[in-house]
Amino acid sequence: MHGGEAESLSCLHTPYPHVCNHYMSTNTLSTSSSSSSSFSFHEMALQVTMDQAIEAHKLVSTMKIMDNNDFNGGDNRAKLAWSDCLELYEDTVFQLNRSVSKSKNPDDRLTWLSAATANHQTCQNGFLDLNLQSHLNYFPNMLGNFSKLLSNSLAITMAMSISSSPSLSSSFKRVNNNNNGGGGRKLLGSYPEWVLESDRKLIEAAPGTPGPDVVVAKDGSGNYKSIAEGVAAAAKMGGGGGRRVVVHVKGGVYAENVEIKRTMKNLMIVGDGIGVTIVTGSKSAAQTTTFSSATFAVSGDNFIARDITFENTAGPAKHQAVALRCGADHAVFHRCSFLGYQDTLYVYSQRQFYRDCDIHGTVDFIFGDAAAILQNCNINARKPMGGQQNTVTAHGRSDPNENTGIIIQNCRVNGAPGTNNFLGRPWREYARTVVMASELGGIHPAGWLEWSGSFALKTLYYAEYMNTGGGAATGGRVKWPGFHVLRSPAEVSEFSVGNFLGGESWIPGANVPFDAGL
Repeated sequence: MHGGEAESLSCLHTPYPHVCNHYMSTNTLSTSSSSSSSFSFHEMALQVTMDQAIEAHKLVSTMKIMDNNDFNGGDNRAKLAWSDCLELYEDTVFQLNRSVSKSKNPDDRLTWLSAATANHQTCQNGFLDLNLQSHLNYFPNMLGNFSKLLSNSLAITMAMSISSSPSLSSSFKRVNNNNNGGGGRKLLGSYPEWVLESDRKLIEAAPGTPGPDVVVAKDGSGNYKSIAEGVAAAAKMGGGGGRRVVVHVKGGVYAENVEIKRTMKNLMIVGDGIGVTIVTGSKSAAQTTTFSSATFAVSGDNFIARDITFENTAGPAKHQAVALRCGADHAVFHRCSFLGYQDTLYVYSQRQFYRDCDIHGTVDFIFGDAAAILQNCNINARKPMGGQQNTVTAHGRSDPNENTGIIIQNCRVNGAPGTNNFLGRPWREYARTVVMASELGGIHPAGWLEWSGSFALKTLYYAEYMNTGGGAATGGRVKWPGFHVLRSPAEVSEFSVGNFLGGESWIPGANVPFDAGL
């Protein structure tokens, strides 16, 4: 078979073959940096998608400049949405660039392409949050094509994953590098493997003893009085490089909005305990986008937080109000608390692990498009506004080839007394949530709630496995095509920490018991 025929055949197996053929044509490639004949079809597809991401970023940058010049009559809401988009497309270029150059592992590439897809969706969400739908008309057809290029790239990468592991189940379709579904018990530290042993000892030293790189204290006994100042100092100490930087935040209430940027990698924030060290804010969709409402936002990979409370006090009447937003790859949260109402914990994108945490909220209070596992956590629905129903999760998977989902394992899920409490509703068409081996209390017999009529009910993947408690009976559950009651370990093992997150390669053992399997 000639190379051109192979490329056409590959394009025919993408969701949008005409877009694939157009951008993979000789004319397109002749102006692209991907024109080298040494590039595989897969690599060329990724490169072409990245080239278009760069063009999309240029467009958004131009639109933001025009907004700053009162293009829209000085509408500050529009400026907020365009600012989000600029940040999101900068990150999209980064994710696509490392998909091309950093890793040949299909699972890494699926993660990073899924993050780019989340960014593309979130840019548009900002205008919808602020009732600025008309601004979406400023996006030319190129952005529509970019969405299709992302979908094609995901499909091609998933095909490579399946070819490397033909036994993958059709319901999940992901790389299974760690076939440990049988439940091997490991020791999980709160630290990925790249944390040096010396750093672990330093981190585990009693609070107040010498060791952390930066100490933040409200009473002036540390190096800085605010977390933002401490993080800024940590960034100058090697954050972004290979060295871990540890910031100890002493007990106190820190009223500030903190952002850990993508360039700030390998950062650890250690508090003095849940309810002792508290970072609090009150931004909400009443004044900004959901994305920008976060009290604490993390984009830097390999982030760890321990013994700290993240809070948004906007209250239920302000609707979307995020306590923590995480878009960092290989992020770990251990013994943390997340307090809010609607949209408390934004598991935005990439691979995340939560252990021994408390999450409190009302509507969609664990939401986003990450591959996230919550293990041994307390998940508590609070009393919502009158007329509202509580939904624990709202997953944002918008493409069937994204390797994302929210997995709740060995947790305690409690609904607020006197209210209707559901395990989740589908924010996006391919929402994926699995609740397994957990104790469920106060959950409505139907278990799950529609988003809007029949939207996503055939394409979502919701599943329950071996749950207990008064809300665990599945006899009255919804009858949607996408809902499943799983009955064997083989059906659910693909959602374990070892398989779903590849967690054994980055959540190694120390001090905290952790199940790699079931």
